[in-house]
Amino acid sequence: MNPTYPHPILAREGWPFIAIALAIAVVLSYAVPGLSFVGWILFVFVVQFFRDPARPVPQAANAIISPADGRIVKVEEADDPYLNRRALKISVFMNVFNVHSNKSPVDGEIINRWYNAGSFLNAALDKASTENERNALHIKTTSGHDVTCVQIAGLVARRILCYVEPKMNLTRGQRYGFIRFGSRVDVYLPLSAKPRVSVGDKVTGVATILADL
Repeated sequence: MNPTYPHPILAREGWPFIAIALAIAVVLSYAVPGLSFVGWILFVFVVQFFRDPARPVPQAANAIISPADGRIVKVEEADDPYLNRRALKISVFMNVFNVHSNKSPVDGEIINRWYNAGSFLNAALDKASTENERNALHIKTTSGHDVTCVQIAGLVARRILCYVEPKMNLTRGQRYGFIRFGSRVDVYLPLSAKPRVSVGDKVTGVATILADL
């Protein structure tokens, strides 16, 4: 799948699930009218989960944008396990009601990509960063900074999708992946970065600035 496809409002990853949910709702409406509301509730839930709205991208050259919708669960100095450095770590936890399409937080070139199979713990827990299934990208920004962006599966999530590879270039806000159901994204930034969010803040993918380089 081309990661740069135009935003279709409903993510293509969800089309099969939306079709199945619609079929269930229609069948229940005809076969068991008393339970039809269950099917339509399921259908509405699936549609809202796979929504993928287009959003304006902040234009400030030094802005690190949020790669996902959700709630900030970590803003701290931590070890970046991929680049073996101390870094500013900002973690965004996504529940099942958030948009799960993932966007690049910066303009830059993908230097490396790592995939680790793992557990499916609650993505809000600290140990999810090192124990859960995860996919990490090392992005070298156009200004020469190193950024690590990590997709992490959660308690319900069972599939991380990533459509980019090393040597590809990304622009801020460009769609590069998707995580099916509750999950998390960790961003590791240089220690010189200045955070603009705090633990507990709700963020909107692309529109919210996490930090300034």
